[in-house]
Formats: sequence, C-alpha cells, structure tokens
Amino acid sequence: MRSIAQSATRLWQNAERSRALLPIMVGICLACIGSAMLTTAVSLHLGKPGISPQVVQIVLTAYPVGFLIGCLVTRPAVAQYGHERTFVAVVVVALLAASGFVFTDFLPSWICFRLLGGLAMASLFVVCESWINLYAEHHNRGAMFSIYMLTTAIAVLLGQVLVAMVGPQSPHLFPVAAATVLLALISKFAGGRWPALPATDPEHASSARPVKRLGPLALFRLAPVTVVAIFQGGITNMNIFVLTPIYGTQIGLSAATTVGLVTTISIAGMLAQTPVGWLSDRFERRIILLVQGILSVTLCAAIAWLGNFSVPLLFVLFFLYGATALTVYPVAMAFGASQLHSRHMVGASGTLLLLYSIGNVATPGISAGLMEHMGAPAMFLLLGGGAVLVTLAACYNLLRRPVTLAAMPALEEQA
Repeated sequence: MRSIAQSATRLWQNAERSRALLPIMVGICLACIGSAMLTTAVSLHLGKPGISPQVVQIVLTAYPVGFLIGCLVTRPAVAQYGHERTFVAVVVVALLAASGFVFTDFLPSWICFRLLGGLAMASLFVVCESWINLYAEHHNRGAMFSIYMLTTAIAVLLGQVLVAMVGPQSPHLFPVAAATVLLALISKFAGGRWPALPATDPEHASSARPVKRLGPLALFRLAPVTVVAIFQGGITNMNIFVLTPIYGTQIGLSAATTVGLVTTISIAGMLAQTPVGWLSDRFERRIILLVQGILSVTLCAAIAWLGNFSVPLLFVLFFLYGATALTVYPVAMAFGASQLHSRHMVGASGTLLLLYSIGNVATPGISAGLMEHMGAPAMFLLLGGGAVLVTLAACYNLLRRPVTLAAMPALEEQA
C-alpha cells in the first residue's frame, strides 16, 4: 500500500510540474511559429528575380550568425536579470526583428533583422532549456525535455501550415508572423509568473568565486556522450531536412514523394519524443544513447544500401531513423544536466546550443560535397559517422570513472 501511495504521489507531482510548463511552452511555441514563418517568407521573397545572389547569401547567413551570438550572450543576461525577465526582453527583440519586415523591404536592413531574429531564438532556447533543467528533477527531466522538443517540432510544422493558409505569395505573411510573435509576448503576461525554481545550495550561493561558462572541454570531461550527441543532433537535424530533397531528386523520386519523406521523418520525431522521454526517466540514459547510436548507424547503412530498391521500404527506414536520431538531443541534454550543479545550468545550456548550432552550420556543405562526388547515399555516410561517434562516446561514458562534483573547481579553471 505504501508503494502504491508513493507512486500515486509521484504521478501527481509529475502532472503538477508538467502543467507548470504550460505558460512557458505556449510562449516558446508561438515564438517558434513566428520564426518558422519568417524563415519561409524571407526565403520566398529572396527567390524573386532581380535579387543579387550575394545579397541572398548574406541575408540567409545572418540568422545562423545571430544564433551563434545568442548562445554566447544569454548566460550573463540570465545571471543579471533572471530567466523570466530575460525571456521577456528576448521576445521583445524577436518582435522588433519580425516587425522590421512589415515596414521595409530594404534588403540590407533585412540582414540586421535576421541577425536579431537568430540571436533572439538562440536566447529563448537557452533560457527555456536551462530553466527546465533547474526546475526538473532527475526522475522527470527526460519527460519535460520531451515535452519541450515536441512543442518546438509542432511549432515548426504549424509555421509551415500557416504559410500555406495565408498564401506563399501573400503580402500578409510578414504581418501574420509578427502578430504571432506578439502573441508570444502577450501570453507571458496572461499566463502569470513561472513557478519558483528550487533554492540554490547555500554552500555555493555564498561562494564569492564567480561562475564561469563551462567550455566544451570541461563539459566533455563531465559528460562526453552529451557533448558528442548534441553536436551530432545539430548535424542530423540540419542535414536531414535541408538535403533530403536533394537526396530524393538524385535517386529519382518525384517531388511529392520527396516531400513525403521529409514529412515522415518529422512526424516520426514528434511521435517518438514522449515515449523516449518516458524511457529516459526510468532507465540509464547512457544506455539509451548507446542504443540510439547503434540503431542510427544501422538505419543509415540500411538507407544507403537499400534505399533504391523500394519506396515503401525507404519510407519505413526514414520513419525509424527519425524516431531514433531526432530523439537523441533531449536524452543527451537530460543526462548532461544530471551531471551538473544548478549554478552551471545556464552556461552549459549556452555552450551545448553553441555546439548544436556549429553542427547545423558547418556540415551541410560537407554533405552536399560528398553527395556530389560519391552519390546520394553519401549523405548517410556523414550521418552514420556521427552516430558511430555517439555510440563510442556512450561506451566511453559507461566504462570510465565518473567525474564527481568535487572536481568542478578544476573544471571551471578549464572553462
């Protein structure tokens, strides 16, 4: 009877904590919808004749550059003003950036708007992920991260749906996107204050020693598999969505079938978030990452070797790959957070998002080059190679001696 009562109490507490996430998830969802709409609308506008390719390249590059900057500057803002105030300030910046597209079509100014938009979205992710890490407990962190990942995935999908509803060539695309970001700001005030975070450990709170950002090397010493898996997540998410249309064209698929592949992998990732998050709260996360790495390698090899034989089989393999590879990020983040003290959460979130965005920016060109010289299946050589690294990192993380919190001062010196 006692165990049943304890289980019921834990379920009730988890439900209460999940409901507490609702205002935050509504805000991040609306902001992501607006950002996704802006990305599509800007790309459609830049595709019109008469626009210089150099200008197009600079405008498109501004967003990832801003994203990288946002990963670097958010930690001091959160330390100074807290999560909620920083969230509001960042949404205001996102709103200003989105509103700029409504009032001018002067392309050089769009560079600034896209830069600010990328900075704002990176900062929102750092604020939300670090807040979730601080608010969650070890037994429900995976589930909360899965809710967060599911929310952002649905937001990107809804952004494309809104573009289709408004009309790809409609002059109202930019105003609707800006209005969606405005709703994100309104929802913050309508939803009330966020739940209080757990009290800081007095021993660390009273320390006069400033908290430094934990760099990639220090994080690697604490959680090698997290660092490798987050970087691989950036590689996977960007390559699979940007290069799958090229892959489909090169192997002779129709445009409709290629779009179906992208949709399939997106749906698979969304459907798998909740069950994988549930599993990561009940089993060793390093083992789950090891299984995900092995499955990803196997599926990449299967797609590369069997993808040309049967379209239905290709859809099945893409679905399984999406369910496996697109759920690595939340499990890796949950495990990394479990190895950190609370005062390092914000800095670590910024560093991990920086690694993720570097994987986003740096590898599509490499994949495209491999596909050009070795054929369409070469896309899965890069993705499979990254999955091999995740597998090896998970094995290393399982076999090595764990780094204790007593070693944190030495790690901070490396930051």
